[in-house]
Amino acid sequence: MEWVNWSGSQRCTPTRFIAPRTRQELAQAIVDGPAPVRVAGAGHSFSGGVPTEGTLLSLDHLARVLDADAATGRVRVEAGIRLKALSSELHARGLAMPNLGDIDAQSLAGALSTGTHGTGTRFPNLAGQVESVELILADGTERTITGGDLLKAARVSLGALGVIVAVTLRCVPAFKLRIVDRPEPLADVLQSLQERADAHDHFEFWSFPHSEVALVRTLDETQDAPRVPGRARTYASDVLMDNHAFRALSEVAKRFPGQIPRLNRVMAGAASQRERVDWSYRIFASQRLVRFEEMEYALPREHAVEAVQAAKAALERHPVSFPIELRFSAGDDALLSPAHARESTFVAVHVFRSMPYEAAFRDVEAAMSALGGRPHWGKRSFLGAPDLAALYPRWDAFQAFRRELDPDGRFANAWLRKVLG
Repeated sequence: MEWVNWSGSQRCTPTRFIAPRTRQELAQAIVDGPAPVRVAGAGHSFSGGVPTEGTLLSLDHLARVLDADAATGRVRVEAGIRLKALSSELHARGLAMPNLGDIDAQSLAGALSTGTHGTGTRFPNLAGQVESVELILADGTERTITGGDLLKAARVSLGALGVIVAVTLRCVPAFKLRIVDRPEPLADVLQSLQERADAHDHFEFWSFPHSEVALVRTLDETQDAPRVPGRARTYASDVLMDNHAFRALSEVAKRFPGQIPRLNRVMAGAASQRERVDWSYRIFASQRLVRFEEMEYALPREHAVEAVQAAKAALERHPVSFPIELRFSAGDDALLSPAHARESTFVAVHVFRSMPYEAAFRDVEAAMSALGGRPHWGKRSFLGAPDLAALYPRWDAFQAFRRELDPDGRFANAWLRKVLG
């Protein structure tokens, strides 16, 4: 079989593809299958974390909530569950994830292992909610990690330590959010950016290259009753405008790249104010029907304005019809988290699928690297281990755990060897 990721740019034909139904079958597949052994989640990463010529595993059958304590918020759940399904299971138990990204199609283990995050200056990435990790190691043995530096390594592990089979998460009581989307002048937003980020539970914005408009989104917890548009209105705004119309304009941009500056201004000008209230997991996630390639960098929070300006300047030298996205995150202690030990701002850039992206991404990467940025592990980057080692204060500690848990490199595909050595 051939495995292909969501954007269509990563693919492989493994020697063996296995979807075990039990831990015992999973352990046997890890031991018996040809190396390198990798796990395919939902395929929403743009980096090369999955492709292997050896054994490819799917944990789709290991996707149950094993235990949930509403009093403490601790939830033990199998690693293959999709975030959308997990959110529904939690809501049925009166619980929720405290923060989520804007896509909920990923597998839980894939999202944790790559440092997936949402936005909010008081919230760490998803891995920051992990209290224990259950791994199956290269020799087929199981190990439950509950604390210390090893847990800090296992929270964002890139699949380098073993196969995550289950985790225990620290969740919160179910809550509602008010979401407000509105266009504003980009200069005004940048002038008061830090204050805006702190004033809301969750804050982010998008801005197209060649446009001076920011599409601002704020999300704040509320006790108000859910208030959502009707199905027809939701379809018109979320599907027709945000996806189908955007895809049509992206196709025009691909065919006539010289028109991209004008098209970007048209798309920015079409934005209007929207507001709704609903349960958090229904607010965090949005439909993504238009496919693209993505690069994202985590930078020290104090460089947020400079990073947006540098990314915008870089993209305007290339035919890019997608907006820049800015989000915020609290720091955390995971050894390989892009937000390790510092409050961070995340700058993401995108290129429409099948349009050339490398030149634009290299320019953005150079600009972000100059500001002390660290690349998102699930997105595009051209850096290798020598570059990355200098960005992480606890790099050597992670490498020591990697040598301990996977001494023969059974989990090391070509991408892992590039980024970790």
